[in-house]
Amino acid sequence: MPDDSIGELGNTIAALRAELTQAQAERDEARAQQDAVAEVLRVVARPGVELAVVLHAVVAAAHRLCAADYAVLFRKDGDVYRWAAFGHTMASVSDELERNAVIRPGTGTLIGRAVLEGRPVQIEDAWTDPLYEPKEDQRKGGIRTMLGVPLMREGEAIGAMGLARGRVEPFTDRQIALVENFAAQAVIAMENARLLTETREALEQQTATAEVLQVINSSPGDLAPVFEAILDKAHRLCDATRGTLFLFDGETFRAAAMHGYPPREKGTPPRTIRVSEDPRLAALLAGERLIHVPDLTQVDDPIARAVAERGGVRTNLLLPLRREGGLLGVISCNRHEVRPFSDKDIALLENFAQQAVIAMENARLLGELRQRTDEVAELNRGLEARVAEQLAELQRVGSLKRFLPPQVAEMVVSQGDERILESHRREIVVVFADVRNYTTFTETAEPEEVIEFLGAYHAVLGPLITRFEGTLSHFFGDGLMVFFNDPVPCPDPAQRAVNMAVAMRETASELMGAWRRRGHRIGFGVGIAQGYATLGQIGFAERMDYTAIGTVTNLAARLCDAAQDGQILISGRIATAVEGVATLEEIGDLSLKGLSQAVAVFNVAP
Repeated sequence: MPDDSIGELGNTIAALRAELTQAQAERDEARAQQDAVAEVLRVVARPGVELAVVLHAVVAAAHRLCAADYAVLFRKDGDVYRWAAFGHTMASVSDELERNAVIRPGTGTLIGRAVLEGRPVQIEDAWTDPLYEPKEDQRKGGIRTMLGVPLMREGEAIGAMGLARGRVEPFTDRQIALVENFAAQAVIAMENARLLTETREALEQQTATAEVLQVINSSPGDLAPVFEAILDKAHRLCDATRGTLFLFDGETFRAAAMHGYPPREKGTPPRTIRVSEDPRLAALLAGERLIHVPDLTQVDDPIARAVAERGGVRTNLLLPLRREGGLLGVISCNRHEVRPFSDKDIALLENFAQQAVIAMENARLLGELRQRTDEVAELNRGLEARVAEQLAELQRVGSLKRFLPPQVAEMVVSQGDERILESHRREIVVVFADVRNYTTFTETAEPEEVIEFLGAYHAVLGPLITRFEGTLSHFFGDGLMVFFNDPVPCPDPAQRAVNMAVAMRETASELMGAWRRRGHRIGFGVGIAQGYATLGQIGFAERMDYTAIGTVTNLAARLCDAAQDGQILISGRIATAVEGVATLEEIGDLSLKGLSQAVAVFNVAP
């Protein structure tokens, strides 16, 4: 074989060997990258793994596979980006990272430029890059080539990875793509951690809220354990060091519960603050939604600075307890370090403040309900006593009515004084009425007929006595005695007596007519007189009557005896009293049994 051919064959073999070596190197590199990615994915997928472990695994893999001298990862925290993980082989890097632990978006730093532009940024030589600012620091640290890759989620940079070499050696496209892959894995891990944290926080908040509600339900009307539970849960979930729940009485804020303070000695009065003593409380009273002071030492308020110096408090948050615009109290939350409360913290604390308001409203309503219940119970007791008293009165009236006229019995009970039954003298009008030929009727009629007649007779005349408000002294067979102007005085006793007698005559006429048709010749007569009489109770313990005794009763009885069927005979005094309202017939002077002188008598015409 010619020497030229042998030489070409050797070159070809050498080239093939070189290509094979490169292919094996690329294969080994790809396999290493795959193994690294798989390892990161295993760490990401590991249940319960902490985010810091995942981020360090990502940074370590990128550092190793991209032949970087150091690698770092920053996470977004509000408006800045803070150091979260790093790996390096340069002794001076740790000091550098401490000096640049917080970075803001901008072109002066690698991380700031990557998050600002939202894409990978490579600085081939930090010493000569016109935009890179901390050149002296980079010279001291020996950093030359740098690569920044943002961690993007929904178009927002939530962090960034930075890789650097102590030599000028740009990162290849494959290495940049690899770092982008690692950045994507970091985003997934951070998103999982965020979701897990939010889920855990939501569960903790729900659990805390449920526990507070349970305390509210188990302590109706007792607000002390409710306030203590609210402060404990709120401060624990929002990482507050100490705080107080104040109640407001219109002038003074009084501590109702405290958290994170040394125990107070027994008998020590609760802490109080007047509105005029603290402008922050005055602002809440004026309607401010909340008072949030990131650093009490930096405000122009001597009271706030005194709180900071005396209690070591730096960050302070005051949330009002309101109902229908009125200020009920304030929840105070404090932190010893300068660390403002986040919007999430404030929203959670506002929720607990609302729980406190609900508890206070429940206690108020329960107090009102208890007061109303007590009032109703007292009213019921009063009603029961009144009903018992009325029943006793009714029973007493019923008992008295068995032997006294209804008006007398009712007056005795209503006035609670039985002196009305004592003997006394008063001018009255007396009415006597009875049945004509009653004796003959009882002799010729059957006893059952007599009982039937008397029952009907009393049934039709009794209601008329009540109607005209007369006092029934008694029924005696077919006769009855009624008087007016005692025990209840009336202005027109004579007219009432005559009107009652006329009504009785009309009613009795119908009744007598029915019985006359049955063959009994009976009628109805009335006598009425006016004069002074002695009234009171007579009888014995088991049977008493309230009646009138005197000439006027004898006169009325004798007039009744003299009356013919359908006549209402009245004395002269009665005639004078009713002559303007009744038609009278003059009978003349009659000599009546038991009376020494003749009496002028008149008849009330139909």
